[in-house]
Amino acid sequence: MMRRLLALSTLLAGLPFTVAHAEGTFSFQQTPGELPKTVAPETYVIDLETDPEHLTLKGQETLDVNVLTDTQDIVLNQAGLKLSTAILDGTHHATITQNDTGETATLHFEQAVPKGPHTLAISYTGPILKTPNGLYINDYTSAKGEKRRMLVTQFEVADARRMFPGWDEPAFKASFQLNVTLPFDDAAVSNMPIIGTTQQDTKTKRVSFAPTPRMSSYLLALVAGDMGAVHGGADGTDMSVYAPAGLEEQGRYALESAQKILPYYNTYFGVKYPLPKMDMLAIPGNYQAGAMENWGALTYIDNVLLFDPKNSTPRTRELIHEVVAHEMAHQWSGDLVTMGWWNNIWLNEGFASWMEIKVTDKLNPQWDIWPRQHDTREETMAIDALATTHPIQQTIHNVSEANSAFDSISYGKGELVIRMLEGWLGEDKFRDGMRAYMKAHAYGNATSQDLWNALSSTSGEDVAKVARSFTEQPGIPQVNVTSFCQNDQATYTLTQSRFTIHDPQAQALTWSVPVVAGGPNLPTKTLVLGTEPVTVTTPHCDAPFKLNLGESGYYRVSYDKSAFGALAASISKFAPVDRANLLGDQYALFRSGQAGLAQYLDLVDRLTTAHESDIAVLEEIIDRLETIDLYEIGNADRDDFQAYARSRLTPVLARLGWDEKPHENVLDTMLRPSVISALGTFNDPEVIAEAKRRFALWKANPASLRPDLVATVTTIAMRNADEQTWSFMADKVRTTQATELKLRYFAALASTTNPDLIRRNVELAYSGAIPNGRIARSLAVIAASSENPDLVWQLVKEHEADIRTHLAPWSQDDFLSTIAAHSNNPQVLTALQSDPWSTKTTGSKIATAKAVNTINARQDAIRATQTQIHDWLSTHH
Repeated sequence: MMRRLLALSTLLAGLPFTVAHAEGTFSFQQTPGELPKTVAPETYVIDLETDPEHLTLKGQETLDVNVLTDTQDIVLNQAGLKLSTAILDGTHHATITQNDTGETATLHFEQAVPKGPHTLAISYTGPILKTPNGLYINDYTSAKGEKRRMLVTQFEVADARRMFPGWDEPAFKASFQLNVTLPFDDAAVSNMPIIGTTQQDTKTKRVSFAPTPRMSSYLLALVAGDMGAVHGGADGTDMSVYAPAGLEEQGRYALESAQKILPYYNTYFGVKYPLPKMDMLAIPGNYQAGAMENWGALTYIDNVLLFDPKNSTPRTRELIHEVVAHEMAHQWSGDLVTMGWWNNIWLNEGFASWMEIKVTDKLNPQWDIWPRQHDTREETMAIDALATTHPIQQTIHNVSEANSAFDSISYGKGELVIRMLEGWLGEDKFRDGMRAYMKAHAYGNATSQDLWNALSSTSGEDVAKVARSFTEQPGIPQVNVTSFCQNDQATYTLTQSRFTIHDPQAQALTWSVPVVAGGPNLPTKTLVLGTEPVTVTTPHCDAPFKLNLGESGYYRVSYDKSAFGALAASISKFAPVDRANLLGDQYALFRSGQAGLAQYLDLVDRLTTAHESDIAVLEEIIDRLETIDLYEIGNADRDDFQAYARSRLTPVLARLGWDEKPHENVLDTMLRPSVISALGTFNDPEVIAEAKRRFALWKANPASLRPDLVATVTTIAMRNADEQTWSFMADKVRTTQATELKLRYFAALASTTNPDLIRRNVELAYSGAIPNGRIARSLAVIAASSENPDLVWQLVKEHEADIRTHLAPWSQDDFLSTIAAHSNNPQVLTALQSDPWSTKTTGSKIATAKAVNTINARQDAIRATQTQIHDWLSTHH
């Protein structure tokens, strides 16, 4: 699932955890969970009658179960359902007790049910929801301007129990055969092909789908509505992209991408995709998860699946490819082989995040995607350095905690650690290990230890020793480099410590760190750094020697003065990814209090003076300059700093220009909006004037502005917009149906700093103009972009009860903390901590702790920045 990539608000880590205990290989009985392991399902036959008009469903299911231990009580999940009857083996009626808080139902029988196979028949009723979870309705306006209603499912983490009673935990794999009564004209898609359709009456039909392979309950899917499709195939598998009728041709790019990705995955994993078809479905707007890997019926919010040549950008094209690749990777890592419990969610998400970039790079080398993962690295490490981080493998006690685990540690750190392991072992050995892992655990469950065993077997290395140090304990290793010169030979001594930000009580930890080091005209060194120092010698004392070549390692590096000086003097001689890496580490050392901000800015000066042109390096610089500018709000030096930032980026814009050049490199096309946007943020008068000129032309004729500049131009124009301009853009948000454009226009609106317009933005966010699945994120965008998060907090609290009615249960826990995390006001922090929601669930406690820690760390950074930027500006600029 693509929660991390698609989130518009800051994603944070969880509560502090102790170092995890080493786990074993998968065992069903030993796997954590909330349900007893006395009974396990084998097959479900589910009959649903849906009434989308009245938002009700009726269900009848027949289950083949295996009773593992004699028991009088069968406990299974339900949430919001009403079970009317439960009959065992056709004769034994159960007494039914429901625990709606615990989301369970207990079926009590007069006599113990003996060990062995049995049949269980359950009748029940329930609601069809409006919030984007479980089985829910999605109301939208069609391409022809007509009102339409679609049925959609979203079950991860634990919402399958809202459509049918069952064992809604990943270890309880079973086969599912779904039959559903639907409006007659609706197209229906589930995991498997349709095997029969029967007309019930003039308004309804009964659709039956083939049984699925053994899989976890959260992977079952149903989508039904007025849909069209484009069709294709690859490697003997039928492939389709479904979209609201009239938009299906916009799915052509995603289909073409998927047709190239599937053969690569079939070969890489060594197990051919096992289902007869793979459908991808574009859900219009109201889809909070972003994308979901339901086996054979992959669902996506429409703006990450549909490419509109008139309005979509090169960034959209890249995003679609990545998200399609991510969800397709899950068809193996997550669906075919599933983690036993949510403490190993990284086995799903980290691997899919890594593989999406790997295959995107293989199929689109012109995008230079790996160096640009520097952004993911910096975002992830900034979170992993805080006291509220957690191990990749963390203890998960319940569903609330499981939802909190979908964060940058599971996704980003998971991806980066896997890349490091692959780089250490080599691509071929790592691939062979993945193949062995998939074959050994197909249609079953696994733990991280199962993977380490497979990789160790194919590589001959003790993979667990290295991998566990990164997955079973929190935080980031820091490799410290000291140097001395003798007889024109440089000797470098490497030791390690723990890198932290705002965490003086951090536990001292040690990792087994795969290190790759070298430099121009130096041989590449590879080693694993443990508890003992390692010494490396190189010829020539003045030759720059750099660790983490290629930025494939998950660690920070701190050099002594001599080693750093040689690197700084020769930084332009290194590959772009290494230039970005050196910048990233140096800013991080400032944030941790180990280095001055001047050392980072001096590197920026060196690179920009040398006419830096690489997108990964320039976007690192832009991100950091924008962060410093944010920290300068209200400070007397802000104008001077903005003048400095403009001086660094104006030459870049002069090279790029406002308009795309014939045969332009796609990376320059993607860089241009970032540079213009940054200069607008830094109040460049020429850029602001040109943006306003183009905005006026765009208002009269939308075709006058290329799609990739619309977000940038409208955002700059809206920053100091008057009410008339705001009303124009707000109307576009209300009337535009395409999710990509709606969110683009709303993000521009969110940048206004006028308090009256901020108030109207908050009201607009939950007025119905934004789909339910994007309301929470849109409010967070206002908090982040308006420079007035305290007002946004106040307004959200005033309307909280109403807003919460639109949110899915799994987004309730972090709703307030995501808004508050953008504030630096102690009163907002106190209000968050004293709010009843801050302690309502384990998940909300985790979210509150994240926000508090983030705010405190940022306040440290603001103080340090404002002090140091003043001194640096006075001496340098």
